[in-house]
Amino acid sequence: MTFRLSVAAIPATAFLIGTFLVPSALAQEAPARRTAGADWAEQMFDKTKLDFGVVARGAETKTLVAITNKYLEEVSISSVSATCGCTDPKIVGGKRTLKTYETAYVEVEMDTRRFTREKTSNVIVRFSRPAYAEVRIPVRMYVRTDVVLEPGGVNFGALGVGEGGSRKVRVSYAGRNDWRILDAKSSSDLVTFRYDETSRRTGAASYDLNVVLSPEAPLGPIRERITLITDDAANPNVPVLVEGVVEPDVTVSPQVWRFGKLRPGQRKMVNVVIKGRKRFAISAIEAGSADEAFAIRARLPTRESNVHVLPISLTAPDQNGDYEETFTVTIPGRDEQVTFKAIGEIARR
Repeated sequence: MTFRLSVAAIPATAFLIGTFLVPSALAQEAPARRTAGADWAEQMFDKTKLDFGVVARGAETKTLVAITNKYLEEVSISSVSATCGCTDPKIVGGKRTLKTYETAYVEVEMDTRRFTREKTSNVIVRFSRPAYAEVRIPVRMYVRTDVVLEPGGVNFGALGVGEGGSRKVRVSYAGRNDWRILDAKSSSDLVTFRYDETSRRTGAASYDLNVVLSPEAPLGPIRERITLITDDAANPNVPVLVEGVVEPDVTVSPQVWRFGKLRPGQRKMVNVVIKGRKRFAISAIEAGSADEAFAIRARLPTRESNVHVLPISLTAPDQNGDYEETFTVTIPGRDEQVTFKAIGEIARR
C-alpha cells in the first residue's frame, strides 16, 4: 500500500552529502570489539604506505585511503595532517564519525609543481574515540624535472550518463635530442587515447595526449590511469591520472536519511534536496507503508527547477525496533522513478 505526499517548491538551495561505500566483504563479518593494543586503528586502513613512484613535474598525483570502522564502538577522526608541505591530505566529504561498517576516505595529494626530485612525508590520522590513537602513513614520490604535464592530468569533471568526453594534455620534454614516446596503455577500456608529436628542437620535444572517455562509462567516480612508455631506459613510464564522475540526471541528498533513535510520537525533520542536470517538476512522492508516519504539508512543486528542497517530517509510530521506509519520486517525462530511504530505530524506552 502507498500513500501520497503533497509538497511545494522552496527557493533553490543545495548542499552536498558525501557518499561512503561499505565493502561487501566486511558486511558478511560480525563487528569486532576493539582490542587494547596500539594497532587497532591501523587495522581499519586499506593502505598503510603510499609510493607514487616517478612522476612528471606538474602531474596530478593523488590517491584515496579508505578507513572502515569494523568495530562495535563508534570511531571519530579528530584530525588529518602531514609532516611536509609537499603533501596535502583531506577527508573527502568531511565525514569524521563512523558507525560500525561505515567508511571515510582520506585523499592524499602530492604537490609536483613546487617540489621536485625525491620527496618523503608522513600523513598523520588521529582518532579521539573510542580511544586516542595515531596512525602514520609513509608517503614517497620522485618528481622528474625533464618531463612536464600541462594540465597535470585529465579531469572530465561531472558528466551525465551517456555523455562521454574528450580532453587534451601537453607533454613537454627537455633533455636528450632523440627522446620519444614509444607506446602507451590505459587502465580501462573506457578510456582511449592518441598521442601526437607536435614539435621537436635541440634537446626538447612536445606531444599532445588526446584522451576520450566512452559514453558507456557507468555511474560513479572515474579514477583511471594512462601510462606513457618512453625510450628513457632509467625511467620509461610517465603516469597520467584520469578522473571525473558520471552523475545520474537526477540525484537525491541525502540518499539515505539516518534519523537515529526516536521514541514513539517523537518528531524529526530533514530537508531532502532533489537536484537535476536539467529543469524538472515533481508529480508525486510516495512512501511504501501506510502508517502515515511521514508528512509534507504543502503543494507539489509543479514549476520546473534544477533543484527542489523538500522538508520531510517523521513522527515515530507506536512500535519498537528497526524502522525503514522507501520513498519514490515521480518526475513527469522520466520513465524511471527516483528513490531514497529513511532508516533508524523506534524505541519505547
